[in-house]
Amino acid sequence: MSMGSDDLWEVMSTARSIRRFAADPVDDRVLDRCLEAATWAPSGANAQCWRFVVLRSPEVRAVVARAAAQALAVIEPVYGMSRPAAADDTPRARSYRAIYELHDGAGEHASVLFAQQKLPATSDLLLGGSIFPAMQNFLLAARAMGLGACPTSWTSYGGEQVLREVIGMPDDWVIAGHVMIGWPRGSHGPVRRHPITDVVDVDRWNHEAVTSLDRANAQRRAGTT
Repeated sequence: MSMGSDDLWEVMSTARSIRRFAADPVDDRVLDRCLEAATWAPSGANAQCWRFVVLRSPEVRAVVARAAAQALAVIEPVYGMSRPAAADDTPRARSYRAIYELHDGAGEHASVLFAQQKLPATSDLLLGGSIFPAMQNFLLAARAMGLGACPTSWTSYGGEQVLREVIGMPDDWVIAGHVMIGWPRGSHGPVRRHPITDVVDVDRWNHEAVTSLDRANAQRRAGTT
């Protein structure tokens, strides 16, 4: 199992998305510590209009697996993804292999839904500012405890409704995020991010800055990978 850390800087710089989990369950004491960290996050007017729903029972995990399968069917054609051959050891194949493993094991591990209450005259983007800091606190706390965690988009591809139904979520609440969690198979490591010189401007917007998406689109247009 990956070791935890009390060093905030190490935690932030090594909190990769973990997609492979060991069979060992996450006990309540460890998970509660991460959920407590989520409650320490800021929210608009300190209203704390959030709920964190732990999805743990076999019946509910089966619904999570269904949502994961639906999401995979959507994203495969969008990203041109397919299961890599066993002998393929390219970086892309390794990345895809981990993604497929996460989807295949969706019903085997606990996960957490992050829900935000809808508020009158407040945009979805503004509401996100009151729930996403709690998600980030949860992710950093998980890393500090030695856990692996991976945010998913499974509620965005048809999975939201089935998950809402199985937990009985009221209509005036929205699912803001979903995180798979467990003890990692392997270890945490340095995150790969652009240097601040690529993303920070002073006083004026730099129109020449290129994002990862810009580069990927350029490579796609050029027919490269």
